[in-house]
Amino acid sequence: MRVMALDVGDKTIGIAISDALLLTAQPRPTIRRKDVKTDLEALRRLTEENEVHEIVVGQPLHMSGHQSPQSEKVARFAEQIHKVLDIPVVFWDERLTSFAAEQHLEEMGLNWRKRREQVDKIAAMIILQNYLDSRPGRPA
Repeated sequence: MRVMALDVGDKTIGIAISDALLLTAQPRPTIRRKDVKTDLEALRRLTEENEVHEIVVGQPLHMSGHQSPQSEKVARFAEQIHKVLDIPVVFWDERLTSFAAEQHLEEMGLNWRKRREQVDKIAAMIILQNYLDSRPGRPA
């Protein structure tokens, strides 16, 4: 069983999936959003192929911690994920994950175009790794 994390945007969904031991997060190809039905079907395939039992959705909050218009859109989409896939959905604070992903990719020496292609899945990987690291009983 694995955990999948999503960095949901208006145009793309960044994806990361844990290993079977729930220790590490690996980025997966980003989904280009088309419509809700197509997006949910792509997520269904991924959950089935990878035996995902829980989905962590990055919650885009303002720096103050308050909800943003985007966090409300993401919450509605997460509700649909839960209904259609019948998998528990957990929200995780994603403040600064895209910034951290950008910095990581810049340190790797990628130009801005390559960084733009990779940032969503790296943000999802950071969200998932933070979530996995926070779980009780996690080995040190």
